[in-house]
Amino acid sequence: MRDALNRALDTALAEDPATLVFGEDVGRLGGVFRVTDGLQRRHGADRVFDTPIAESGIVGLAVGLAMNGWRPVPEIQFDGFAYPAVDQIVNQMARMHYRSRGAAPMPITLRVPSFGGIQAPEHHGESLEALFAHVPGLRVAAPADPLDAYHLLLQSIRCEDPVVFLEPKARYWDRAPLPEDGWAAAPAPPMGAGRVVRAGRHATLVAWGAMVRRCLRAAELAAEDGVDLEVVDLRWLKPLDADTVAASAARTRRAVVVHEAPLTAGLGGEVAALITERAFRDLAAPVQRVTGFDVPYPAGPLEPQYLPTVDRILFAVQRTLEY
Repeated sequence: MRDALNRALDTALAEDPATLVFGEDVGRLGGVFRVTDGLQRRHGADRVFDTPIAESGIVGLAVGLAMNGWRPVPEIQFDGFAYPAVDQIVNQMARMHYRSRGAAPMPITLRVPSFGGIQAPEHHGESLEALFAHVPGLRVAAPADPLDAYHLLLQSIRCEDPVVFLEPKARYWDRAPLPEDGWAAAPAPPMGAGRVVRAGRHATLVAWGAMVRRCLRAAELAAEDGVDLEVVDLRWLKPLDADTVAASAARTRRAVVVHEAPLTAGLGGEVAALITERAFRDLAAPVQRVTGFDVPYPAGPLEPQYLPTVDRILFAVQRTLEY
């Protein structure tokens, strides 16, 4: 996935001289995950550059640049480091377009390596999607595989609205086959659209980011027992593609939402509510949720106990099938 993101950034820098990439160590080092590797050599140190370790300043700089005609793509090095920048994200980046009645453009794509799965230290693994999705004025994206990461990042950079782009760290090393000669030509769902990544009949699994792969694995195992699961990748967490989610739940009549963030006030509650609103008469069982726990995101050694496992997903499927 990191190669796909690198390719998308390279394309965006090449097609628009107003695009700027900056953040901690993104220049000469190429980023701690090497997503920006080689971009400074190809596009110059005035367009791909390092910043001080000051997350609020990084987002504040992006806001000022966007107001003056630039298209900033800043990086927050790890998701837990985004907390110091929340003031700039919520009070400036998200509101400026609305506050100025459209006079101040805000085409910022804030890249945030996110979620867990790499057993990193404290503050290096978080699930902040509900926090950002709750803020009016922001779009929120979370790709699940390399090709979709390429398309979603380009769509985000070309968008005139501010986007928080959550990159699942656990998928950076995903080596899924890529269309080497057809990146731009490969079809992508429209901006804002979710997608059915596996069709099924008995229940729907709804997920995003790294949990999509885990749901696909659960579906493979369930199929061995004759249970046919559909898997929906939300892709865009704000706005949600309510039509795709509701249509799938109505078709299978059962749904399980899977995410890494804590249960309480998580985005899974929003997805469950929209399924109930849109497909209540079609449901044969209450919507189930499989999530992280209501504790601070744990340090590396405890991640396997915190993150939704395939067994927990399959147990939820069993509950909904037996309802």
